[in-house]
Amino acid sequence: MSAIRDLIAKAERFLGTAEKAVELGDYDTCASRCYYAMFYLAEAALLTKSITASSHKGVITLFGQHFVKTGIFPRELGKALSEAYDKRLIGDYATGLALSREEAEELLLTARGFVQQVTEYLQRQT
Repeated sequence: MSAIRDLIAKAERFLGTAEKAVELGDYDTCASRCYYAMFYLAEAALLTKSITASSHKGVITLFGQHFVKTGIFPRELGKALSEAYDKRLIGDYATGLALSREEAEELLLTARGFVQQVTEYLQRQT
């Protein structure tokens, strides 16, 4: 499915941008790009079941229902997606709050693991 391939490619590109952002000390951008890399793959996973969502929270909820609660992915992956969403909101919208280098690096590690696991699943499905 070309939409799934496109989302995988976009997620990988965004993860690369997140890595560069950490190197530049732009931790808010890192958080945003990490979240979106994860978000795009959650959307792609939902597409394998012909499911779409109209909001970010919808994607997170549906990913949890159809992939975490069913045991396809571990609970940690669902939690990671939700936490990445929260950090993205801080990075994109919060004033007076900033993500630290440690938080950004931890999120980057989490995002890499999420991207790897979900991409492997998607490749088995297509």
